[in-house]
Parts: sequence; structure tokens; C-alpha cells
Amino acid sequence: CCVFQLTMSLSSSTQGPKRSTESLESQELQTPSSFQDNPLQQLQLASQEVLEKAKKSGRSKCPRCSSSRMFYCYTCFVPVESVPTKEIPTVKLPLKIDIIKHPNETDGKSTAVHAKLLAPDDVTIYKYPCIPEYEEKKHEIALIFPGPNSVSVKDIAFHLQKYTNKGVCNSDDDCFKEPVLKQAKIEPKEEKSPNQCISSSRNEGTRLKKIIFIDSTWNQTNKIITDERLQGLLQIELKTRKTCFWRHQKGKPDTYLSTIEAIYYFLVDYHQEVLKENYKGQYDNLLFFFSFMYTLIKNAKCCAGKE
Repeated sequence: CCVFQLTMSLSSSTQGPKRSTESLESQELQTPSSFQDNPLQQLQLASQEVLEKAKKSGRSKCPRCSSSRMFYCYTCFVPVESVPTKEIPTVKLPLKIDIIKHPNETDGKSTAVHAKLLAPDDVTIYKYPCIPEYEEKKHEIALIFPGPNSVSVKDIAFHLQKYTNKGVCNSDDDCFKEPVLKQAKIEPKEEKSPNQCISSSRNEGTRLKKIIFIDSTWNQTNKIITDERLQGLLQIELKTRKTCFWRHQKGKPDTYLSTIEAIYYFLVDYHQEVLKENYKGQYDNLLFFFSFMYTLIKNAKCCAGKE
């Protein structure tokens, strides 16, 4: 259940009332007529009938560890026996995603597993402090985090280019500064504007190959973001959007996104602003589980008279 502050994507375990989805899952879904305001209803999703059936039949075994779970096993990253894998959509992503999960983040409350379930070939989840070394590939990797040097999604190609121009960056801070005129004359390519860089990046093959997300509460993030293995990476901030997450961090603004929401919104922006292609729902199924659970819980609260 990762949550991002303002424009960022960080995951969060709820600090609010402990409302178990298990009790909610036992209640029947009503006709969504009372949820015309559902912000997720316009998504182009695969049929969720398999989840409807699983909800009615109750918890089922994980095919790997035999634990009793609802819908999927959050430790093995696979659907339970009552949810055939062939009936779960698979999403192909334009780049690889690493999710760094804080060790204190509760497995069952994190939405990071949704990404692994729905894009298994492109998503890897690491539990901190066991994370990769990124130093040698920082010219093709970016980290989602709203730091003081963070840049927008549309400027990714322009800023990553600086990492590949040897001699331009003498320090990590220098990599975030505009090239000086003297350097621009020696290397004409540096004169390219962000927009020119992005336009040509489609033909050259977008340099960004991997994006990193941190799955933790905002308060837990500092330990991970200050790790030396993440220093010097280009940091990206997302556009401000409101979360639909039902386990929202108590006392935090509704612009804190869950991990799966942050991944989804980043990819939509990346598709439109970097790849320069029309978005036609290519990544909507990343919210396959999220949207179903949102409607389920929203309906249960409504029936309980909470809305």
C-alpha cells in the first residue's frame, strides 16, 4: 500500500482504522449504480468475472506455499488456486520496473504486488536492504521521488543525456545543471533543447530502461532514499493526482498515491510525453485488482452506512 507525497510514488501501510478486507470481501458486491462517481470506472479492463467468483467462494490456497489467501498470494506473487492465471490479464511495459520495499511494510497491505502479478516479466520487487547496484547504469535508470533536483517526466530524455556525455558532469550536482556555453560549443549536441531531445529519443530508442519505485510510508522513506546505492540517480516527480486508495495514510493529503497508482500514472505520462504516442488504455489493467477492491470496499462502506 504505497503512498506518494504530492507528486511522488511511495507506498504506505495504513495508520488509520484497521478495516480488514477479509470482512469486506465476504459481502456481496452491489450494482455499481451508487458509484457513478467512481474515478476508476473509465478504465479499459479485462473481465473481472474471475475475481467475482473468487470473492464468492472465499479464501483459497496459494499454489506455491499453500497459505490461505484472497485473490493472490502477496508473498509468492501468484494468484491463488481459485483464480486461474490464464484469466488474469498480462501487461507489457515499455521499460523495466524495480520496486524497493521497506522491510517494515506489511506484505498484505502493499499494492506493489499488483504490479508483479500483472506485469511479471517487467517488474522485480526487492526487500530493502537487499537491492541492486545501479551506479554503472545510472544513465538509463531513474528514481521516482520528489527531491529538490527532481525533473518532470517529459524532461527525462534530456536529463539522462547528460549522464552519457563524458566530461560534462564532474559531480552528481553538475548533472542537474544546464551545460555552460563553452561546453555547448565543444559538443554541439548539448545545444539541443529538452523538446528536441525528446523528439529524437523515439528514433534513437529511449534511453530510459528502468524506473525505480520505493514502497514504504513517507516516514520510512528517508532510510532508503539516502542509501548510497541510490545516490546520483535521476529523480522524477509525477504530476499531482488524487489517490483512490482505501488504506490512505492518516493525516496525509489525498495526493499520496499507492504504489500501483504511482506506477500506472507514471507509465501513462511516459507513454504520452516521452514516447509521444496516444494513450489508449495500454496500461489500464495494472489496476485490475486495485479497481476491483476499490469498488468492493467502497460498496461495503456504503452498505454499512458510512457514506
